[in-house]
Amino acid sequence: MDLWQLRIFCKVVELKSFSRAARAVHLSQPTVSSHIRDLEEHFGARLLDRLSREALPTRAGELLYDQARKMLALKEETENALAEFQGVIRGRLIIGGSTIPGVYLLPPAIGRFLAEHPDVRVSLIIGDTARIADETAAGGVDLGVVGARTGDARLRQEKLAEDTLHLVAPANHPWGKRETVSLAELLTAPFILREPGSGTRETLRRLLADAGHKLEDLRVVAEMGSTQAVIQGVKCGLGVSILSGIAVTDLVAAGLLRTIPIVGIPLKRRFYITLHKDRSLSPPARAFIAFLKKDV
Repeated sequence: MDLWQLRIFCKVVELKSFSRAARAVHLSQPTVSSHIRDLEEHFGARLLDRLSREALPTRAGELLYDQARKMLALKEETENALAEFQGVIRGRLIIGGSTIPGVYLLPPAIGRFLAEHPDVRVSLIIGDTARIADETAAGGVDLGVVGARTGDARLRQEKLAEDTLHLVAPANHPWGKRETVSLAELLTAPFILREPGSGTRETLRRLLADAGHKLEDLRVVAEMGSTQAVIQGVKCGLGVSILSGIAVTDLVAAGLLRTIPIVGIPLKRRFYITLHKDRSLSPPARAFIAFLKKDV
């Protein structure tokens, strides 16, 4: 058994296919099958069931997969530590971003970071705040940047930057020429809400609670799973919504949308760097967090 065989095995489990795994590791399918047979002979157990078109781990295979991931992670951590000792930051960095930071804040920051650290390979996973928190807690990402506090005891969060939310309406909306809108008026208007798990939704829930109201008090006409979908719904006149200013700046400047302050409601929130409470950070993760705190 060697680490290369374990990497191949993990790839088969993750892709549920010998052929896809072979393409991913740049080997022929017979070679991948040979490595899996060698592992099965070494452990004296069947590791994969070839069912229909999928390759699925047996109970022994599930145990080996969990241990193999730890061994491969330790190998990469060791290589990164020695590289850092020699003054080089390199290795793989997996970053999770909730919708707004993942789409608007992190990509340019990653580009600037890679210009300084070209030996780092970055993967960016985008999902809602709940998904990124879960991925961080499970070790699927090295760090996350999300738009709300999670309350997950497995995680620790650090404030990164402030974000301003806005009540957004089409330019031709009856509120389009208003200077302000009252909360009472907002509660009667058709409203497009982000899906459960969204940081924007959670922030809105807290802001309404501070004003003595609940999300259920809104006249919700639709729930949508992304900021872009909500923007399209607002542009089409389906309803108004509350969105990050980062996401609507260009559309407001182009005259397609209008932002209107809500009397007495401070639409502010923060983005948070989100980390596993007990997990040691890799050198690339430490370097990126330090860079992000200076860059954003």
